[in-house]
Amino acid sequence: MPEKSETVYPWNRDRPFNDFPGFLTDIFGHRVQKLSVDAGFTCPNRDGTKGTGGCTFCDNNTFNPPYCSPRLSITEQLNRGVTFFEHKYPGQDYFAYFQSYTNTYADFNRLVSLYEEALNHPRIIGLVVGTRPDCITPELISYFHDLSKTYYVTVEFGIESVYNRTLERINRGHTFEESSQTIWQCKDKGFLVGAHLIFGLPGESNDDILSGARLISQLPINLLKIHQLQIIKGTAMEKDLRYHPDDFRFFSVDEYIDLLIRFLEIVNPTVVMERFVNVSPPDKIIGPRWGLKNFELVARIEREMLRRNTWQGRLFERNA
Repeated sequence: MPEKSETVYPWNRDRPFNDFPGFLTDIFGHRVQKLSVDAGFTCPNRDGTKGTGGCTFCDNNTFNPPYCSPRLSITEQLNRGVTFFEHKYPGQDYFAYFQSYTNTYADFNRLVSLYEEALNHPRIIGLVVGTRPDCITPELISYFHDLSKTYYVTVEFGIESVYNRTLERINRGHTFEESSQTIWQCKDKGFLVGAHLIFGLPGESNDDILSGARLISQLPINLLKIHQLQIIKGTAMEKDLRYHPDDFRFFSVDEYIDLLIRFLEIVNPTVVMERFVNVSPPDKIIGPRWGLKNFELVARIEREMLRRNTWQGRLFERNA
């Protein structure tokens, strides 16, 4: 196995991918934890504006932590979150992470009130807002731009797929062109732009996913989250699987790691990789069931990249 020191990576950290914890340490000099908050939002593909039922894969209960509930105020949720993590990482700083559903999908004044309640918490040093590319306005972009002069701010867009046929099938209610257009509108506005993709959506081949790496790498994003498709009990996608099983595949761990590494080789090396895997409660998962924790899979990815003597962006081509 090659030693890490044999390769000089395009970032100032000794890992074969541009890692998020290292990125935050570069900025702040220490660890920072995201605290999820649920502000009780909905989505335009749930409330009838663009559709009903939401994304076919979605069940927000699979990732809401125990301290997070829309029945509590933002401040109360943050207080509980700090208590949840403080015993393990005493004295660390936190970001308020507006995670559940579409967190820019409300009246501007209400949004500002919620965001600023979070930022007024004494342990919060930044804001992370998860949303859709069709649910952000020029007014909000300007607001986040101003906010970023004082705070760390990330706006994270759910792209999910670069293929409109897939987006239509999973009931997203927006196109990849809308994602691209919105991300370009956010370029150089002071805040960080994140994107989210899912590997293994119905009908997508490995070649489709690798082609997506080239498209994503041409967008001005700063952060990228990737995870494998997990089909959750009770979702519309479970029904789709039952009626169209040939359109789905469950990656083995080795298959997923191989595909992810091939994807990373193509990805722009300036993009910070924030996540590689999703771990839902075992009792809720139809498949795949890997029985691995997040850190275990990341360690396996890193070991395999070192074994192959490869790294993120090794095959990146600008304007490919």
